[in-house]
Amino acid sequence: MFYHLILTDRCNLCCSYCRGKVFDAEEDYGIDVEIDESLPLDFDSGIEDLCEFLKNDPDAVLTFYGGEPLMRMDLVREIMDKAPVGKFMIQTNGMLLHRLEPEYVNRFDTILISIDGPRELTDLHRGAGVFDRIVQTLNKIRAEGFKGEIIARMTVVENTDIYSAVKYLSSNPYFSFSSVHWQIDADFSNDYRKRNFGTWVRESYNPGIRRLISEWQGIMENEGRVVRWYPFLDTMQDLLTGRKSRLRCGSGYINYSIMTDGHIAPCPVMVGMKKYYLGHISTTHPLHIPQVDVSEPCSRCDIRDFCGGRCLYSNIIRPWPENQRDVVCGTVRNLYEGLSEAVPGVVELLRQGRIFMADFDHTRYNGCEIIP
Repeated sequence: MFYHLILTDRCNLCCSYCRGKVFDAEEDYGIDVEIDESLPLDFDSGIEDLCEFLKNDPDAVLTFYGGEPLMRMDLVREIMDKAPVGKFMIQTNGMLLHRLEPEYVNRFDTILISIDGPRELTDLHRGAGVFDRIVQTLNKIRAEGFKGEIIARMTVVENTDIYSAVKYLSSNPYFSFSSVHWQIDADFSNDYRKRNFGTWVRESYNPGIRRLISEWQGIMENEGRVVRWYPFLDTMQDLLTGRKSRLRCGSGYINYSIMTDGHIAPCPVMVGMKKYYLGHISTTHPLHIPQVDVSEPCSRCDIRDFCGGRCLYSNIIRPWPENQRDVVCGTVRNLYEGLSEAVPGVVELLRQGRIFMADFDHTRYNGCEIIP
């Protein structure tokens, strides 16, 4: 099983699409959900309880999450020293990663770094100097022996040119990411009235995805390698094998989240949504956590086995009205149609032995939502 452990709600950045929205009054929209306001800022359920819980899962994978998890570097060290876990991963903004000793950094299987593209775009949303700090840190940990996977985890909004941003992160003179994932900031908060989302999707994002798919297939044809762009990698593997998917992030059935008070939630975004808690690490066996799934309209969608439902949180809260959610769903359908059109060409490359099915292998449920 995979677990996101929320070490702290604190963060040392104020990104425009995250904590920055707290300072921007928004229109009321969406389904009200009772939030537990008494959650501690930092994980305080006890390392002993956590280790006992994880001991009962023979295949436990633990991802440190926040806020910014490295604001509690002491807990990262202690848990890595004590927890009976097969793999550790971390999602971080990278600002403090250089302070964690190589003996810990080099034990991570995967590091997901929040970065949005070129310097100007990243710094616009995350703060001046953030891009350069990330680059310096990543070059440092590579030099100090980190050999695991580093995933550029982008947040995509209306001023993102998805084609150029992904291409830039994959090949630039500062630090080129071998793995890239992106998530569209859409249908997570009640900000739709302030957005120009539909126009951007139609004129920029959807065409950009088609260009990226063509580029991705072209690299296979010309260079014989499969680039690890996660929204394509995981989904194409399933299209080739005929494998159906539930929520591709794994939330609610194989990927759970541990709150700062030890309660277990289906998803790391569902902080404090106590109605949806599925147990507590002190009393729940990890292999007996209840499962949850998306409801209508996702459950009756014709591409549900490809999409999986995109996001459990937004399926519950529904912060955007139906006509705007349809635009978000249209981005998924565009992805599905573009990849489906690419399947015959990829199959032919496999037949010719120019690429191999093993080239699509990856750690599933590694913190990439897969469906942007």
